[in-house]
Amino acid sequence: MTEYEPVIGLEMHAELMTESKMFSKAKVVDSVEAAPNTAVSPLCIGMPGTLPVINQKAVEYALRVALALNCAINHHNIFARKNYFYPDLPKGYQISQYEQPLGVNGWLDIELESGETKRIGIRRVHMEEDTGKLTHQDDGTSLVDYNRAGVPLLEIVTEPDIRSGEEARAYAMKVRQILRYLGVNSGDMEKGVLRVEPNISIRPVGSTEFGTRTELKNLNSFRVLADGTAYEIARQTAVLQSGGTVIQETRGWHEGRRETFSQRTKEEAEDYRYFPEPDLPPLHLDDAWIEEVRASLPELPDAKVARYMTAYGLSEYDARVLAEERAVGEWFDTAVTHGGTPKSIANWMINELFRLMNEAKLSIDTIQVRPAALVELVGLVEKQTINHNTAKDVLAEMFTIGMAPAQIVESRGLAQISDDAAITAVIQQILNDNPEQLNRYLAGEEKLRGWFVGQVMRQTKGKANPALVNHLLDAALASQK
Repeated sequence: MTEYEPVIGLEMHAELMTESKMFSKAKVVDSVEAAPNTAVSPLCIGMPGTLPVINQKAVEYALRVALALNCAINHHNIFARKNYFYPDLPKGYQISQYEQPLGVNGWLDIELESGETKRIGIRRVHMEEDTGKLTHQDDGTSLVDYNRAGVPLLEIVTEPDIRSGEEARAYAMKVRQILRYLGVNSGDMEKGVLRVEPNISIRPVGSTEFGTRTELKNLNSFRVLADGTAYEIARQTAVLQSGGTVIQETRGWHEGRRETFSQRTKEEAEDYRYFPEPDLPPLHLDDAWIEEVRASLPELPDAKVARYMTAYGLSEYDARVLAEERAVGEWFDTAVTHGGTPKSIANWMINELFRLMNEAKLSIDTIQVRPAALVELVGLVEKQTINHNTAKDVLAEMFTIGMAPAQIVESRGLAQISDDAAITAVIQQILNDNPEQLNRYLAGEEKLRGWFVGQVMRQTKGKANPALVNHLLDAALASQK
């Protein structure tokens, strides 16, 4: 039986977070929350006599993405008309780019589950305008909202380098991370501001010819991207193995049945009758502006991970957790600049602060705990003013009321007891009050040592210095033998 290899290319459409639309002054609004058709201009709805004007901020955002994806930048850009007729496209064409896009020949490295790194080629990054949004009613009618029509849209197209649904998901998640780092897209797939469409074909293992491809539309999560791609690979394999022929078409994903279904025949580029947009002049990007935009890029995730590992000695796991969100990485960096030990700050953030944030459903930029306050708290532990367990309680209170850790420790009397005589007195009292447990320990039941430690901590309300407790307890027990 013939074995087949998947060949997958990914198209990602990202709305750019500008204030106005790609070619008009109409305001960009949240297409989910805003009332339908309240953010439109004559251009958005295809009124005769309207002329487009290029949004410079949208071009800048698009350039940021193309540079971050290691693309070669075309200095000479031409917009084109992509012609097709559909109710969400009132002009009867979409202004896009075709022969001369903004960026070409880029790449992005992704990390596979095996631990390997794979480079995915990026064929092109081009600018266009979004379409309107159709809502299909149960009675067979459809409603159209043109709030989204004309919103700046960036299309990112890979080479056919992806070989599985999991690789597709890893790539798409990394692009989303970069878009959020750059501040050009929120990454909210549920609201449709980021859309992913895989083109999937299979071919006999060892072949260099491409098979017939299908495109999956309307995938609203990375899980669905992976599952839908895996299903389509299996479906095409079954078709070929049974002697059938794969049809080039656009397919959708049915979440309830967890299968793909046919939507329409897939178009080729010539079906769109591309030609240069006559109402827009060519767009020229000079070297000085390109380099200015390049210099404004933030430190990107891979570079941040590498820095955390080499400069701070963090594990790859901890580095990736802290670098996942730009705001989290900046919070961590600020804490380090305030004198925090990187490994200690990383441990407290990942193990304690993130837990509190998850429980409260808050992001790092909305919490009351500031980086300098966490550094102060860790310092109190390192100076043995409080122990680790007490510090967790203090952090929880800092998170709730925003008070400085030293103030909380003082107001609640939480300072750690590190006085030898005081702790020795507590230990001796516990040994005197529990002769049965002491005799069992002396008879060889050594696990009771932990019980005595617990009694000391309970008696001191958790404030005794744990290291000192263990040292003095060992001395006291040894004197009983």
